[in-house]
Amino acid sequence: MALQSMTGFSRAVADHEGTSIAWEVKSVNGKSVELRLRLPPGFERLEPAVRQAVQKRFSRGNFQASLTITRGVSSQAQPVVNEAFLKDVAGLAQRLQEQFGLVAASADGLLSLRGVLDLPEQAESEEQRSALDAVLLEALGRALAGLEAARASEGEALVRLLLGHVGTIEELTLRAEGDHSRDPSVIRQRLADQVRLLMDASSNLDEGRLHMEAALLATKADIREEIDRLKTHVESARALLGSQGPVGRKLDFLAQEFNRESNTLCSKSNAAAVTAIGLELKAVVDQFREQVQNLE
Repeated sequence: MALQSMTGFSRAVADHEGTSIAWEVKSVNGKSVELRLRLPPGFERLEPAVRQAVQKRFSRGNFQASLTITRGVSSQAQPVVNEAFLKDVAGLAQRLQEQFGLVAASADGLLSLRGVLDLPEQAESEEQRSALDAVLLEALGRALAGLEAARASEGEALVRLLLGHVGTIEELTLRAEGDHSRDPSVIRQRLADQVRLLMDASSNLDEGRLHMEAALLATKADIREEIDRLKTHVESARALLGSQGPVGRKLDFLAQEFNRESNTLCSKSNAAAVTAIGLELKAVVDQFREQVQNLE
């Protein structure tokens, strides 16, 4: 299965014996599969099957699924008016109008009162209900397939974007590795200049001890390990982005590792050029991690 974004939308419609059916499903980022379901009254029985269908197709995302059902005229039950109750309510409304000068009650207002008008549900046989449920779940399957395709399409664009970030991270890593400030001769000259400045400032300092301290500081400032780890992480990121199935969590962890190495590189740097590269690296890593949040 191709890598997917966690964002998408799909709609599927169907018709069954004059009943119009419409499913709408959408998803956004989420740590796991979470579903909010809106079903018309009387169709709560579908909830377990809907949840199972979503969980079977997807591993991460916040999902919303809504079902709209519009019954044709032939399948609608005829309204029943409680005429005795309506007569009593109308008489009460007239008396209140005469006694208190209230506005006359309207027909639609009286019919909207609870107990006046009833829309009884049309009886359905078990066979009719099963046939309708089958059509409903088939339409849901098409809607989920459309959502999966939408997430895959956006996932392709997202992978291209992430690969671009990985390429920039690699480029910056190689620039840091090849910066002339890391050349041994440059480092030796810089340390010699620093020791000389200290000796000129005070003749009581131990020159040998200063050289040892300078060498220790140079060792602590070495970024070879950080560069090697960044290169390894670049290879891992490319492998994950070229794989199949959900890899969002793994890439999020890798983004944290990228961030850790770029922070360490900045803190250990003893040259302005390498520090500038490290800061640029941090910015790209932040962009990479932000986009990874959208990947399943």
